[in-house]
Amino acid sequence: MANTTSGTTVFDKNFAIDEIIEEAYERIGMQGVSGNQLRMARRSLNIMFQEWGNRGLHYWEVANNNITLVADQAVYTMFRSTGDGTSSTTAVYGVDDILEASYRNSNVDTPLTKINRSQYQALSNKTSTGTPSQYFVQRFIDKVTITLYLTPGSSEAGKFLNYYYVKRIQDVGDYTNATDVPYRFVPCMASGLAFYLAQKFKPQMVQQMKLLYEDELQRALAEDGSSSSTYISPKVYYPES
Repeated sequence: MANTTSGTTVFDKNFAIDEIIEEAYERIGMQGVSGNQLRMARRSLNIMFQEWGNRGLHYWEVANNNITLVADQAVYTMFRSTGDGTSSTTAVYGVDDILEASYRNSNVDTPLTKINRSQYQALSNKTSTGTPSQYFVQRFIDKVTITLYLTPGSSEAGKFLNYYYVKRIQDVGDYTNATDVPYRFVPCMASGLAFYLAQKFKPQMVQQMKLLYEDELQRALAEDGSSSSTYISPKVYYPES
């Protein structure tokens, strides 16, 4: 009689925080941990998720949203932390950066050009109103702002700024929670936490755990994203006649 398969693919969502911590401790030779050791591991996991924010773009954290434009308002604010339940329900929380934006009018999108601080500073009249064509993003400690140029006027009020943004990875939270991480990153998450814990409990294993972690993380990052065709065309220069 042939054995049957499980028929499920939910290991990453059933792999709770306490099991991740247990797996990481076992990798450095520690078992039966409890109390303060669990709290230390949860804190390290949160720090590691924040460090992943410095590892490039994580495509599972890219989201899309609309902002309703207001006449004579150029600056729109999103928050880096999650809402506390007392702020406006229309606010956007957990935003880390803005990737691209378009001016949307009746479901017709016009792409906006992203400019830097120097380019925005060089604009002579920042209060000019009209259909936006450019935007400037500022990333503060507690918020991200997007400044439009031109400033929306009365004709643009009620239209939309459609944008793609990078979300922050959610905090660990309760030990029974699943992580805000796709299955491809489960191996490097466990090895990464083992590396962090080795720095505290098994210094002699730090280099070994670091090599394993970096190797698994690079494979996950290489697999992340969506496949698409890439075309590279040489730029042709014509000599002056």
